[in-house]
Amino acid sequence: MNGEQMMMMKVDYSKSRRKHFGNHHKKVSHSPSFSFSSSSSSSSSSSSSSSSQKTMVAEAQEMQEVVDLSAMSLDTLPISSNLNLAIIHVLDISNNNLQVIPESLAARLLNLVVLDAHSNQLKTLPNSIGCLSKLKTLNVSGNHLESLPKTIENCRALEDLNANFNQLTTLPDTIGFELVNIKKLSVNSNKLIYLPSSTSHLTNLRHLDVRLNRLRCLPDDLENLINLEILNVSQNFQYLDKLPYSIGLLISLVELDISYNKITALPDSIGCLKRLQKLSVEGNPLVSPPLEVVERGVQAIKEYMSEKMTGAHQNSPKKRSWIGKLKKYGTFNGIRMTPEREGYLMPNYRTIDGLASPRYMGMFSPRRLFSPKTHFTR
Repeated sequence: MNGEQMMMMKVDYSKSRRKHFGNHHKKVSHSPSFSFSSSSSSSSSSSSSSSSQKTMVAEAQEMQEVVDLSAMSLDTLPISSNLNLAIIHVLDISNNNLQVIPESLAARLLNLVVLDAHSNQLKTLPNSIGCLSKLKTLNVSGNHLESLPKTIENCRALEDLNANFNQLTTLPDTIGFELVNIKKLSVNSNKLIYLPSSTSHLTNLRHLDVRLNRLRCLPDDLENLINLEILNVSQNFQYLDKLPYSIGLLISLVELDISYNKITALPDSIGCLKRLQKLSVEGNPLVSPPLEVVERGVQAIKEYMSEKMTGAHQNSPKKRSWIGKLKKYGTFNGIRMTPEREGYLMPNYRTIDGLASPRYMGMFSPRRLFSPKTHFTR
């Protein structure tokens, strides 16, 4: 179905099969001309009270325009220059046959908060997507994207990015410095060989899913991901054979899935993950910890790795330095943070906020932690 045919039919958004984002959104049933104006036919009588009118106005202001064009076999989008696209907050164009999103469309969706374009035939995203300064949720999974436009870094309100099941080989190099509000990043089932080093500066990130890729390694400086709760790097198969030592500084990590890779040894710092409750390691040729420890569960693994840090590596100057830093951060040997503030503590108990800022960039990298010199100075 092309755009001209689409213009001749009436779109009924009240059908139960349509997917709407949230119960508080207003469903919009548009006329064949696709005029998105939201003029209301008020029939209030002169006897209506002032408070009732105020309530209606308040409710109208809270409502958000939802346009649902999903599962309509669209090849192109029915866009006209006289349409008021600025009032749209949620746009669902998923499950169609779209190969492109017009540059002119994205540039005019100035108040868009949710864009769902999953399950189409998209090979690229428009550069004008950078105009969506209010966009919080972007779903472009199930397409044929080989890369994301660099302009996506201008979507600084973005909190949830889903680009699963595409052909991505890279992510924008500076994505971690710009998308500072992102909480969930899902890029599983792609062809990623590495994650940009800036990924480690997504300080608000809570969920990172990079399974089913071709990752050779993870960024060394993971310690800035202080809010990360779920990390899934499973099923990178023969490509991923080690984890960075800095994984022990993921102080909020609750779930870690490294199953079906080529990892032979877990870093000893795994023993410092106090909040870790779920650890999946099956499908790896693990030697350390041994199988009998793995079979006893996550707590046994943590205890084994912790003992290994204080025992077998006790004579290693680098490992002693690493353990000393972990103690100062309150992730090792039961040392607690001060109840008033949570964060990393440096000498003289000076707290650090905003670890992703250029001033502190790489301050806690393994290279510095392993160094016998003192880098933490005023």
